[in-house]
Amino acid sequence: MWRRSQIFCVLLAWLLATGSQWDLVQTFAWGRMIVSYSRTMPLLEAVRLTFTPDNECAICNTVSAAKQQLDSPATPDLKLLGKIILVFQPAPVLVIAAPNLSRWPLGDIVVPGASRAAPPLPPPRVV
Repeated sequence: MWRRSQIFCVLLAWLLATGSQWDLVQTFAWGRMIVSYSRTMPLLEAVRLTFTPDNECAICNTVSAAKQQLDSPATPDLKLLGKIILVFQPAPVLVIAAPNLSRWPLGDIVVPGASRAAPPLPPPRVV
């Protein structure tokens, strides 16, 4: 279930990023126009009248304006006045020396339990 919802969200984001929501709105507007025209005239005439550019409804005008805005560049084209010269300074060489490690003296090694006395035999009893 979680995997399907992830796929659905990715698909929805892709459709919105490409502007497909305007195609869905346009399809809705055409369907509404066909239904309204077919009430007063034959279906083939209603379809022909729907797709003629002169008979656009308010939704069709909104969709075409939104698509033109989507297609136009968001930022104005700025012409470069000349070459852009990038200057890179060489990075300084960084040398890190390893710390001087001294060896642990072997005489200081203490094995735990080697100098401990053996437990008393028999064990003490609680009276």
